[in-house]
Amino acid sequence: MAALASFLLLVVGGGLVIGYVTAPGDWYATLAKPAFTPPDWVFAPAWTLLYILIAVAGWRIWRRRPGPADADADAGRQHLSLPAGLWAVQLALNFLWSPAFFAAHQVGLALAIVAALLACILAFIATAWRADRVAALLFLPYAAWTAYATALNAAILALN
Repeated sequence: MAALASFLLLVVGGGLVIGYVTAPGDWYATLAKPAFTPPDWVFAPAWTLLYILIAVAGWRIWRRRPGPADADADAGRQHLSLPAGLWAVQLALNFLWSPAFFAAHQVGLALAIVAALLACILAFIATAWRADRVAALLFLPYAAWTAYATALNAAILALN
């Protein structure tokens, strides 16, 4: 359980810190936004839930790695290394988006980051499916929200 707590601390804690440091301010309030922009209060609970799902999925993939005594350890490591790597990359991209968008005001760069994030999330789902179907399924709401966020980011770029 200590490993799960570590994943939760990293993901939820990291997300909360980044959200606090790069909170939307006056700049965001002045942007033209599409009609499908959700109310501001939706973001904190949505991301908190998503960060919990992301952490649990990462932990599930991490705990499935074979031990040194496993006869098929090399094959198992190879099979799990891609989803684990994709999980790490998606987290880095996720944590990079807010500073690019809210702190640097680089809406185009943020769009490139969120599009890469969505591709990474979908690749994680596809590669984790065989290793841990639950971990893959935990990423489905994240994929849906990120697809929505990509469309929202693109619309903000187009309107501004």
